[in-house]
Amino acid sequence: MLKFHINLTIGITMSFETLGVMKPLLSAIKELGYKNPTMIQTRAIPLVLAKEDIFATAQTGTGKTAAFGLPMLQRLRNTTADKNRALRGVILSPTRELALQIYEDLLSYSKNLKLNIAILVGGKDIEYQQRILREGVDIVIATPGRLIEHHAKGLNLSSVEIFVLDEADRMLDMGFVKEIRATHPLLPKKHQTLLFSATYSDKVRKLSKLILRSPQFIETAKKNTTVDTINQIAYLVDTDRKAALCAYIIGSRNFRQVLVFTKTKKSADELAIELKKDGLKCGIIHGDKTQANRTRTLAQFKAGDFKVLVATDIASRGLDIEHLPFVINYELPGIPEDYVHRVGRTGRAGREGEAISLIDIYEKYDIREIEKLIGQKIEQDVVEGFEPDPKIRRKDIDEVKMKSEHKKPTSKKERKYNKNTSTVPKTKKQMKVTKKKRKTTKRD
Repeated sequence: MLKFHINLTIGITMSFETLGVMKPLLSAIKELGYKNPTMIQTRAIPLVLAKEDIFATAQTGTGKTAAFGLPMLQRLRNTTADKNRALRGVILSPTRELALQIYEDLLSYSKNLKLNIAILVGGKDIEYQQRILREGVDIVIATPGRLIEHHAKGLNLSSVEIFVLDEADRMLDMGFVKEIRATHPLLPKKHQTLLFSATYSDKVRKLSKLILRSPQFIETAKKNTTVDTINQIAYLVDTDRKAALCAYIIGSRNFRQVLVFTKTKKSADELAIELKKDGLKCGIIHGDKTQANRTRTLAQFKAGDFKVLVATDIASRGLDIEHLPFVINYELPGIPEDYVHRVGRTGRAGREGEAISLIDIYEKYDIREIEKLIGQKIEQDVVEGFEPDPKIRRKDIDEVKMKSEHKKPTSKKERKYNKNTSTVPKTKKQMKVTKKKRKTTKRD
């Protein structure tokens, strides 16, 4: 049963020290520029230190990594610091990019501690990761599939004290429920589980019932909402003019750094080519790129080597780019919840940001589902010179497909059935048999 945790700190300025964070960690985060804890950090840190299971939902960009990372490091700080040390902390992440971001953050937080932290993700040499594990590791950050692979090769999870699922909703969307279910029985019966999710869904709730014990529930904002500091707007445009409008917006407004999301890898490749033709230097990341290539491209984007990064939803989690001011949805995501994660790349840590969506005639109805999810209306407008052609209509094949998706599965015969009568409609097989008997009777 979920317990609702309410933090009554109105008018009181909290600090990391008053939350119980130890001095070595305070010194490290001070160097990183951390001043006052965010709402999710204020509520989660004391509970993690108290060894409570928690189910936390918080908007993207509100500091979830520090909310579980700081108290986790504090609780596991006492280590044998040798090859015989037991693995005592596991953090699961849906993507390699997010795992890498968490790994880098934890290394920064733990610079004054003797903890050994490793990252286990696909796309990297598993034998090299095995050698690191043999040297003794306290905490691992892993993707679900790679963790199962390492367990099959001998990784012992029986001493894990803290188990964290970050971006649990995304893990479920990506189909990792089997891996999570397979991992949970490998952990000791007595361990602490921390479940963090940016959105709230039935899938996440069902998972929480499976892996959490008497959890404290933390909700720092309304379910599935976007950060208030993000200005959201959608521009109507014809499909074949999207690339030109995207280039025009970036160039005319002199965006110094912008993340552009596409729905597919093909769209990402095609858009990058068009933007380069317009003189915009850009990078691209998606699932067909190697891990090394994606890591290098992200580093170059953060360093300012180019100002446009085109990406699929693989980058909507785990990208923490300081002061990223703009996000453009070149195409709306297939899953409305992914919109929350996309726009969450800007407006992080209380900063202002702008999220722009380019919607064509096929998407102007899809955006209603997003508005319904986030509970707010997204302003729609047009850019002068890029007004949609009013003569363009959706193709008939798409209209038929759209209608068929909402058609009820019941047949006409079932709909005609009157529940107040005792006569049950006959099946096709019964009708054939009856028909055959009638013919026989007629001949006789």
